[in-house]
Parts: sequence; C-alpha cells; structure tokens
Amino acid sequence: MPLLFALLGMLLPVPVGQQSQAIPRAQIQSPHGNLNMPCENCHTFTSWRPIRSIPEFNHDKTRYPLRGMHANVSCMQCHTSLVFSNAGMRCKDCHADLHRGQFGAACEQCHTVRGWNVSLSKIQRHDNRFPLIGGHAALECDACHKNAAVGQFQGLSVNCYSCHQVQYQNAVPDHKATGFPPTCQNCHSSVDTWLGAKFDHAKFTGFALTGMHATLDCAACHVGGRYKGTPANCYGCHAKDYNATNNPNHLQAGFPHECATCHSTSTWSGAKFDHSRTKFPLTGMHTNVPCTSCHINGKFAGTPTDCASCHITDYNKTTNPNHKASGIPTTCAVCHSTNGWIPAVFDHSKTKFPLTGVHATVACTACHINGRYAGTPTDCASCHISDYNKTTNPNHKAAGFPTDCSICHSTSGWSPASFDHSKTKFPLTGKHATLPCVACHVNGNYTNLQTTCVSCHLNDYNGTTDPNHKAAGFPTDCQVCHSTSSWQGAQFDHNKTGFPLTGAHINVPCVKCHINGVYKGTPTDCYSCHKADYLGTNNPNHVAAHFPTTCATCHTTATWLGAVFNHTWFPIYSGTHAGRWMTCGDCHINSADYSAFSCITCHEHSKQNTDPHHTDVRGYVYNATSCYSCHATGQGGG
Repeated sequence: MPLLFALLGMLLPVPVGQQSQAIPRAQIQSPHGNLNMPCENCHTFTSWRPIRSIPEFNHDKTRYPLRGMHANVSCMQCHTSLVFSNAGMRCKDCHADLHRGQFGAACEQCHTVRGWNVSLSKIQRHDNRFPLIGGHAALECDACHKNAAVGQFQGLSVNCYSCHQVQYQNAVPDHKATGFPPTCQNCHSSVDTWLGAKFDHAKFTGFALTGMHATLDCAACHVGGRYKGTPANCYGCHAKDYNATNNPNHLQAGFPHECATCHSTSTWSGAKFDHSRTKFPLTGMHTNVPCTSCHINGKFAGTPTDCASCHITDYNKTTNPNHKASGIPTTCAVCHSTNGWIPAVFDHSKTKFPLTGVHATVACTACHINGRYAGTPTDCASCHISDYNKTTNPNHKAAGFPTDCSICHSTSGWSPASFDHSKTKFPLTGKHATLPCVACHVNGNYTNLQTTCVSCHLNDYNGTTDPNHKAAGFPTDCQVCHSTSSWQGAQFDHNKTGFPLTGAHINVPCVKCHINGVYKGTPTDCYSCHKADYLGTNNPNHVAAHFPTTCATCHTTATWLGAVFNHTWFPIYSGTHAGRWMTCGDCHINSADYSAFSCITCHEHSKQNTDPHHTDVRGYVYNATSCYSCHATGQGGG
C-alpha cells in the first residue's frame, strides 16, 4: 500500500500554492536493460512481484521462439538474469553435455525440442564410417556403445573382431587353429546370421577354383583343417598322380611339375601339350610327327632344337648338291622350310653378299665352282679380274684403276660406267664438272694426280697481265680470287689477310696502295700510305707537336675529321683533373707544339710559396713543367 500511495501521489496534480515547493522526481532505470515494452504487460499496480499470471509477452517475436518442451519452461529457468537479452540460445548454454563432447556442441544434430529421444533419420541410419545393415540395424545403441548416453561414441573400432571375438574363438571349424583371418566379412556376407558363410577363393587367395576343383570338399585340400600355408602349385596336391603316370612316364621323362602345362582342371584325360610355348614351335611337317620321333626313349627334357640333331642323315646323303662336300651349313632352315625338303630356296639377301642386277640371274655354279659354297669370295676382282685386265677404254690396268668394280659400275651391266668424283678429295664443280676426264687425266693417268690449281693452270697464271700475277707475287692458289665457274669476276677477300679493309679503305682502288702492281710485302702501317697527310696537317701541326705517326691513335678509317685522342699518359678525365679544364690549350700553351705544356698555368703558385714545401726534394726546380716530374699521376704528394 505505501508503494501504491507513492505512485498515486506522483500521478496527482500539485496545488498551485505548493508548486514552488514540489520535490523533483527520481530517475527510474529498468533492471531488464533495454526492454522495449510497457511494464504493465507483466507487472501489476500492486507491486513488482508477483508478476501477472499470464504476461502479455509474445516470445515468437524474439530471436528464439518457444517450441516443444521449451513452451512449458518457466521464464526464470532460462532468464537467470533480469536482463532478458543476456539469455543464451545454444543448447549447451542450458543443458550439460552427457556425451563429453564426442558429438560436438550442436545437440540439434540428434535431438529435437520435443524430447531427448533420438529420432533424426540421419542418426537412425548410422550415416558414418560404419553403416548399420543386416543384424546391426536392429541393435540398440548401447549394444556397441556401452553405458548408454555417457558411453563411448568416438574412436570405436569398426573391425568385426572387436565385437565378435567370442564368436571367432568358439567357431567351428576352429578359426584360430586354422589361421582364419579375423575379418568376418570375408566369408559372412549377412550379419543376420553366422550361417551360410561363403568364401571367395579367387578373391582372397588368388587361386580360383575351376573345373573339378570347384566341386571338391574344402577338407580335400585343407587336410586336417589346415587352411594357412596350403600350396597353390599342382604338384603340392597331385604328386602321387604325377609319379604314378606311365603313359608317358612323367618322372622318367623329366616333365615339369606344373600339371597345367598339359592338363586342365576338368579332367586328366585329353591332355594337350602346346609346343608353341616352348623354344621350338611345331610348324609344317613337324606338327604331324609322333612325339617319340624326336623324344627318343621317352626323353622330353633337354631335347635339342637344331636341325642336324634330327636330320644329319638327310644332310649327309644329299648329292644335288653334295651338302657335306660343298661345306653347306647344317642349318637346314637356311634353304628349306618345315613344309618339305623340296623346293629348297636359298635367300642370298641374308648373306653378306645380296644378289642384285645381273647377279640375281647367274647360275649358282658360275660363282660356286665345283660345288664349292663355303668361303666363296665376295670381292669383284675374284670373279671379274679377266674383265678388268682386258678393258682398254680406258686401260684399267695401265691407269692403275682400283679392282673394286662397284666404284664405277653397277650390277645392272658394265655400261654405262659412272665415277662419282664427289667421293674423292677433289669434287668437280663449275667448269670442272663438264670437262672430259682426259683433260686432267693426261695419258690415262688416274692415280697420283695433283689437286692444286697450279698443277693444271700454271700457263693461265703466267699468261695473266691484268694484273701480272707472276710479277705481283700473287699466290698460285687460284681459288683465293677465282671460282670454278669462270676466270672472270675475280674477287679478293681482304678480310682474310692481316689487313681487313674498313671505312674509306673499302672503296680505294687496289693500285692506290699496291703501287706498280706490287702486292706482296705491302706495308700495313698508317704512315706508309698517309705520310703526306701527316706532314701537311697544321690544325694542329702534327710534326711540330711531335704527334705519333700511328694515325689510328686519334683517327678512324671512316674520315680524318672527328679525331679523338685518348689522353693515356696523364689522367685528365679522372681524378682531380676531371672537369677542371676546358680546352687542350689550358695545358698545351703552344698549339704548334703539343709536346710543350705548363702546369703553373692552372696551378698558379708563386715561387715564394712552393719553395718552402720542396726544400727536401732533390732536383726541385720551379718552372712550367717541373711539376710533372714528380706528379705524373696528377695527385699531390709526389
């Protein structure tokens, strides 16, 4: 009631006479923070507490509408602070995590606001690295995840053995004793039941069961329940069958232990040996020969594969031609095929002497005299020496021609003969290519012929007067200036000499330097040709200035103008002198004599000032050039 009277007093008007004595109203701050709604929506005029039984507050208009079990929770269970906006909206803000963080902080992945019971299809499907199928789909969670909600959900093994160790150890047959792997899924495809186990022999062993093997009981091979280490080779199971077989006797014949070479898994009968898989495939007549014809006395291992081992009798009795007397090789396949002895064909192209041209139609006896085949020579002269000796156009013997006929002739015929001069040390080019052979090969001389120009063209050299080659001392190597195309248009490449022509020298007539037709010993120094230019120059006067006679020191071959002198004797472009002079006349006071210079023109010292600093310098003299004697590098201190 006092609070109510206080509120009413604040609402009643103040009498006029008492207005001047009105008490200032206190500033009221809401304990709920920035809550933009009327107080009477929750509170009454009686007091702040209790609040109205049904507050006029719509939680759906907030960021967190109340759904499911949240709709019946009292406000103070979530809003522990009077500042309602400070309430958390995440599950973990109100609810403790019984799973100890194994599923993260998002409870809504498995649970809903309707209750803690798991009802999401994603969880029911167990959509993770271990999908629940078969018998696993009907299990309760705690069957694997012990201790219900507080059990282990992360890091559990997905191997069958981790849950089914007891079933493995008590299984029949004894899985442990037989060495069965603890991977149940290898044989048990359905988790609904352990029965009906099937083992994929091809997939897990690499030994596919085919033919008779597919119908055998496991114990037939896995004797005594032994599964681990069972041999996969034929002989491991069929050694008795191998040893007992006598048609033919496998053991005596040395047959391999790999039964699959001849037999299939369907039956022992109808064995077939594929000779094409050996080093001696059977072709032609060999395919119809009984095995015992080659494999004598049932010997199959180590049977030779060369022709003579079986056919030496045929070789020795053959007389057309007599193979033994002729030295024909015992490799029958050189001439014969497995289809029959006749017809025999010898492929000469497989020898070192293929038959081409006329050779291809010559009778064998023309070269293989008296039935001699072994060691027949392959050089031309052995058969054609008589043709070589009797040839007179030209006379091969007198001319010293080589006896290798193939140099000029082909196997097509003796005529026409062609000699490829490009294969010699003197290829024919230009005019040489059209000359008759006798023009150079005088009197049939084809050997030891000189290849130098002067050996044929000495008369041309001596008879030339424009210019006179002999008088001028020209070399006798004509190709220095001439080509084989013509004597005319001769050109001399000055760049191949010790004095390449550059600049203005290129256009100077030859006689300008080679006076009176003298070419040999022409000097290459500048002064020899340009003495008059040197003596006649007065800007500056080269003679008076004692300039060197090496024009290239300042000039180029392009022009006399624009001469540049590199002042190498005294550093005027670097050090303390760089940028301290304007013209050459700053130091060279006499333009007619550049050998004369003065230091004191720039370094203007009085004798009275310099003498005291040089009292200990021997030979010191005060004059225009004395500084250079000690200061040759332009630096102070001597």
